[in-house]
Amino acid sequence: MQLIGMLDSPYVRRVAVSLDLLGVPFEHDALSVFRTFEQFKNINPLVKAPSFICDDGTVLMDSTLILDYAERLPGVRRSLMPVDIGERRRILRVLGVALAACEKAVQIIYERNLRPVEKQHEPWLTRIRGQCVAGFKLLEAEVRREPLSTTIDTMNQAGLTAAVVWNFTHCMLPEIAVAKDYPTLAALSISAERLQPFVKYPHSGPGVPSQ
Repeated sequence: MQLIGMLDSPYVRRVAVSLDLLGVPFEHDALSVFRTFEQFKNINPLVKAPSFICDDGTVLMDSTLILDYAERLPGVRRSLMPVDIGERRRILRVLGVALAACEKAVQIIYERNLRPVEKQHEPWLTRIRGQCVAGFKLLEAEVRREPLSTTIDTMNQAGLTAAVVWNFTHCMLPEIAVAKDYPTLAALSISAERLQPFVKYPHSGPGVPSQ
């Protein structure tokens, strides 16, 4: 099985780290939706990262859908999603907030880096910045109220995704993801980034994130 996409994308990185924690063997093909557009298009005509090539050749996309499939593969080490309905509701709440904040962060980066300055619409940027900040305030409150584990054996999908999203935004939009404003998220990220799967699949640095 193959994971296609660059680790500058929090969605690709989220899948890579999750697959490692689940014990799902895969190859990572770091294709860019920009620099290797045609090569990516040959795999997935939609050119969407992450794309995941299953062992029967089926190509899946969207990080959440890929992980839903991976959780059900034979021989997975453990689940990153709780079975208990109350705990699952809590995890889904955190995931929803984290992924919404991430979406707004990516929109800001795309607006700044791909649209000519003279065509950038400041009211739109103001709106999505406000949504991004609101997302991180909610996420900080959620994680402060019920801390998330950052150990290999007990980390769940909410902790994993929150850590990936925070690290990505802190690297790409440091004026928004300010550590002193979100101390719980910053501490979560620092702890998670020490874990072997995070070290193995690091955020690949500044640039325009793949989508």
